[in-house]
Amino acid sequence: MTHASATTLAPDLALLERLAHDAVVALPEPWRAAATHVQLRIEDFAPRDILDAMGIADPFELTGLYEGIPLTEKSVMDQPLGPDMIWLFRRPILDEWLDRGDVSLGEMVTHVLVHELAHHFGWSDEQIAAIDPWWE
Repeated sequence: MTHASATTLAPDLALLERLAHDAVVALPEPWRAAATHVQLRIEDFAPRDILDAMGIADPFELTGLYEGIPLTEKSVMDQPLGPDMIWLFRRPILDEWLDRGDVSLGEMVTHVLVHELAHHFGWSDEQIAAIDPWWE
């Protein structure tokens, strides 16, 4: 019987969190500083209540989610309901990464993170493409 080596184990939640933080640090200013105020939460899958609220039956269909009020819609009159948060879902991200086969895991995490940050910042497709060159 052989033992699995570190190179054959699936990337864990901690690795995805490190890759997400690296992606935030790599953002150009002024986005980098503002993105550090968005909380990151890494989970294997989206919680069932979130999937149900979005009408998603298959948890592999959701790689990330932005929860909060986009900066373009915030008002000083708004009472904060909680921190703006980006969820990244490990298992769907890994599946998409393996299906693509043409990008690194760091690039895949960055792609999902940038997509969710676009909701936070209210970016246009052109702004997203400037930060994430392989935006679809």
